[in-house]
Amino acid sequence: MTRPTAAILLTGSELLRGVIPDRNAAYLAERLESLGFSMRRTLMVGDPLADIEGGFRELAGAHELIVTSGGLGPTHDDRTVEALAAVAGVPLELDEAVLARITGWTDEVAQRMGFDRARFDAGNRKQARIPRGAQVLGMAGTAPGLVMEVDGSAVVVLPGVPSELRRLWQLAPEHPLLAPLIARAQPRQRLMLRTYGIGESHVADLFEQAGGDPDGVETSICARNYEVEIDIRSTAEGEAAGLQLWQRLQADLEPHLFATDERPIAEIVLELVRARGLTLVTAESCTGGMVAAELTAIPGSSDVFAGAAVTYSDRLKHELLGVPEATLEQHGAVSAETARAMAEGARRRLGANLAVAVTGVAGPGGGTEEKPVGLVYLHVSGPDGEAERRMQWGGTRHDVRLRATAAALHLLRDQLATSS
Repeated sequence: MTRPTAAILLTGSELLRGVIPDRNAAYLAERLESLGFSMRRTLMVGDPLADIEGGFRELAGAHELIVTSGGLGPTHDDRTVEALAAVAGVPLELDEAVLARITGWTDEVAQRMGFDRARFDAGNRKQARIPRGAQVLGMAGTAPGLVMEVDGSAVVVLPGVPSELRRLWQLAPEHPLLAPLIARAQPRQRLMLRTYGIGESHVADLFEQAGGDPDGVETSICARNYEVEIDIRSTAEGEAAGLQLWQRLQADLEPHLFATDERPIAEIVLELVRARGLTLVTAESCTGGMVAAELTAIPGSSDVFAGAAVTYSDRLKHELLGVPEATLEQHGAVSAETARAMAEGARRRLGANLAVAVTGVAGPGGGTEEKPVGLVYLHVSGPDGEAERRMQWGGTRHDVRLRATAAALHLLRDQLATSS
C-alpha cells in the first residue's frame, strides 16, 4: 500500500521577507510523518491573493493532503480563505454560528480593554465568511480552522500563530474527511543515532561502506546543533534491514555516539549528574550564561543544577571565582590555566560537586596571533578528576558562542559517562 502524500502551504509576506521566522513547517511535517504520510512539498508564498491562489493550484490535485498556515486574520492581507474559495470555484458565505462565536470573543476583549465593540464588526464578518462546502474544524481566537476538499485533495486550513495552529491541528486527524487518508497512512519505524566530534562527510563514508539504504529504508544524515544525526526510517517491509543498518552504524560510530533518541544534550547531562548524586554549576566568560541557559531550559533541572557565575571581566574572575591574579597576568583570561581555575573556583565558591568553565575569544575583535578569534578553553572539575579541552572554530561571534556551549555540555557528558 502506498502512503498518502502531503504538502504544506505557508502564507505570509512577513515570512518571505524574513521579518519573522517560520515556526510551523517543521512542526506540521513531523506530525504528518508520524501519522504515516509521505511529505513531498513545503511551499511558501506571500500575501497577494494571486500568490496564494497560485500556491493552492500548484499543490491541489498533486497531493492528497494539503495543510496551510497563516492568512486567517481580520486584516486586508489575510487572504487564505478567499484564495481557497476562488480555487475551489465556490462563493464565500457568512456562517452565523462562527460569527456569533467570534463576536462573543471580541465583545469580551472590548469590555476588558475599554474598546468600542463596533470596531471589531468588519473584521468579525470577514473571518466568518466560509467557502461553500467547507467545514469548520475549530476556533483559535477569532480564526476558524477549516477542512475542505479541492480538486481531489483534502485541505486543512490553520492559523499562522504557532500556539493556535498546534491546538487546532490536534483536531484534524479525527476529522471524517481525513479518515480515509489516515487509514492508508503507514507510520515508519524510526531509529536514530546521534554523534559528536565526527564530521558529516566521515559519517557519510561509513554509511556508504555499510551498503547505503536497503529497499524500504530511507536514511538522512544531518548536522544539527554541532552534532551529526543519523535518522533511519523504514517501512514495514524494510524494518529488519533498517535495524541491521542501524546496528552496523552504531558499532562503526561507537567512539562518537552519545544518544539513540532525541533528548537534548543538556537533558542527558542532567540525568547523568542526577544518577551520580552530584550538584553542578557553570563558570562562564565568552558564553555569557548560555550553558546555564541550556541546562535550566530542562524541566526539573533545579534538583541538580545549583547556578552559574558569569565572570566576563578579569576582576570578577578573581573576586567571585578566586582565579589568582598571577594566573590572569601570566596566562591571560583565555587560557587553559584560567579555565581550570574558574572551574575549581566555581566548585569551591558556589558549593557544588561538579563545575564546567568556558573562556574564549568570541570575536569579531579581540583576537591576536597567539589567541585568535574562535579560540576557546573548556575545563570540567569534579570528584573524579579534571577534564580539559582546547578548541578553535571559525564563524561569527554567535557561531563561536553556540559551539562553545555545545562543547561544554559534551565535555561534561564525556566526563560523567567515563567516570560512571
